[in-house]
Amino acid sequence: MKSRSQPPQEEKQKVPAYIVTFSDMVTLLLTFFVLLLSLAQVQDPDLFNQGRDSFWESIHLCGLGVLLGSDAKPDFEADKVKHLTTDPQTTPDRTLDEYREKLRQAFERLTQSTTTLPSQIVGHRLDFSITPIKFGAGQALLSDASRQYLARYCVDLQQNLRAETCTLYVLGLAGDEATQMRQWMLSAQRAKTVAEFISEELARHAGQGPSSTEAPPWRVLWWGAGPGGHWAGQDRPDPGQSQILIAMLKSGF
Repeated sequence: MKSRSQPPQEEKQKVPAYIVTFSDMVTLLLTFFVLLLSLAQVQDPDLFNQGRDSFWESIHLCGLGVLLGSDAKPDFEADKVKHLTTDPQTTPDRTLDEYREKLRQAFERLTQSTTTLPSQIVGHRLDFSITPIKFGAGQALLSDASRQYLARYCVDLQQNLRAETCTLYVLGLAGDEATQMRQWMLSAQRAKTVAEFISEELARHAGQGPSSTEAPPWRVLWWGAGPGGHWAGQDRPDPGQSQILIAMLKSGF
């Protein structure tokens, strides 16, 4: 005979550990409250009012001040704590603009390595002329027509002005170039070519006009302005019209 197999017994679910822990905690709290009741005395109104006022002072700036009928106001009667310092605290000037801050740092580095002086050029009148001088594409060589124009310009200049009262500024333009680097380089080369030609012509005809042979040499300065931009102003000429501008600064009449 076969023995009867016993049916499987279902395991009872165990009580979770957190339930036991929670029940123990509640029991301990009830015991603590019963202990407090045994030690309790009559309520002190002063202590109660102090606790209530302290609680109200701590939360009245959180929005309850308007509900209680009073505006939130700062307490200026509070004592200010001041500490003694050895050196006065100074707030350095700050530049909020990033571009201006970079410029300030660049000029600060320049002042550390160089000495800045006010401009030594003093003049009372400025004559600005647009010349018909044009160059070939990508070139800085003067044509015959440009040389003839500059020669006549130098003769008229020596007949009407003196070297010690006049300073010439030759500004070169190269708006016909494609890249910005080539514009700046070629404009400087063109201005230098014209300035050297003017200096040679003025030195060759030094004995003509109001200028005497003992007069100082003419001051002829030059620089390249790339496509023109702010140097030539809003009325700057087109590349096909003129590529050399001459400014004459007079210090006397």
